[in-house]
Amino acid sequence: MDEITFKSDTVLSDVHLHTPNQRHLMVRLSGVGQPVFLSQFKLLWNQASQTDSGAEGGNHRAHPAEVTPPARSPPGSGCSSEGVSLQAGADATSQEEVAAQLDEDGDLDVVRRPRAASPSEPSGPPRDKVHPMILTQEEDDVLGDEAQESSPYDVIKIEHTMATPLEDVGKQVWRGALLLADYILSQRDLFRGRTVLELGAGTGLASILAATVAQTVYCTDVGADLLAMCQRNIALNSHLTATGGGVIKVKELDWLKDDLCTDPEVPFSWSEEDISDLYGHTTILLAAEVFYDDDLTDALFKTLCRLAHKLKNASTAILSVEKRLNFTLRHLDVTCEAYDHFRSCLRRLEGLTGGRLRFAVEPVDVSFPQLLVYERIQQLELWKVFVEPVTEPVVSADTAS
Repeated sequence: MDEITFKSDTVLSDVHLHTPNQRHLMVRLSGVGQPVFLSQFKLLWNQASQTDSGAEGGNHRAHPAEVTPPARSPPGSGCSSEGVSLQAGADATSQEEVAAQLDEDGDLDVVRRPRAASPSEPSGPPRDKVHPMILTQEEDDVLGDEAQESSPYDVIKIEHTMATPLEDVGKQVWRGALLLADYILSQRDLFRGRTVLELGAGTGLASILAATVAQTVYCTDVGADLLAMCQRNIALNSHLTATGGGVIKVKELDWLKDDLCTDPEVPFSWSEEDISDLYGHTTILLAAEVFYDDDLTDALFKTLCRLAHKLKNASTAILSVEKRLNFTLRHLDVTCEAYDHFRSCLRRLEGLTGGRLRFAVEPVDVSFPQLLVYERIQQLELWKVFVEPVTEPVVSADTAS
């Protein structure tokens, strides 16, 4: 018998799982016919911390509003005895219903609940159904009443897709990008006045928030359709970057190619001035949720190493990754193969010797205050790679002789 293989080439976005009660409005179709949605993420500029104290290890969740639990009746009040009598009556009614559910042969006759019926009090928060619709309003009114509930400076609007083939996952919003963006908000002084390069920027979320304090941000990825989506998201949030005076430049940067594209006929190509500025001033490199495929992970680290040797200044790379658990038939166990490969690449990078650069790797504590509304789970991690020139030891005259 032939071996049966189940395969799916569609990857589902995290966004609708994290915010099930928010409207994700379909605003257009992409250049390749994919539905594009618009979501807004709340920025907690003025709040020092929005964390959930229920779990350790950085499992935090920001809550836009605090829900007051229902009040309980005090002991000795009339409500308590009434509750007992009601429970007794309910038990008697329940016994009668069980007897009534047996048919004439004594078998259990299951009565199905009508579809129109619904529970009076659901146990958890309501999960509203999402009904995408094509909007024809002006962009300022795209989110309707939701956009007017808070200041435009308190939200970041992102166009994205919900489900794509694996090669287009950059068009979705992932938790690792939200963590990296949150880190940027919490460490604004680190980015202030800097030149930043983001590799595999996707929808541009982290680049946009970096540009609120950085001087120049190079937002890079591959694919004209994806880069056009980045450009639209930058335009949607121009009011955020305008206050800090930061400039975002959307460029193509292919990890599988050694050189940057300088052909002026190609969209999002590099000019000689941009390349000079990139190599002459960049001190921070970013990458989020790009470690899901071993070949791409290898290509990223190769690109990171190549760029580091071309930069004139010491630099720091900040990498965001989610440790995804998957059951594999090969191991018959839950594994994290993509994450394990990412960690092995970090070890190899740190172990490089004999060159003119030294790479130092360290994890980042992710218990910093949450300034962006999203779900910060324990599997989210941040890593820093410090790139510094190797200083030659000073040889004294006595040692030389």
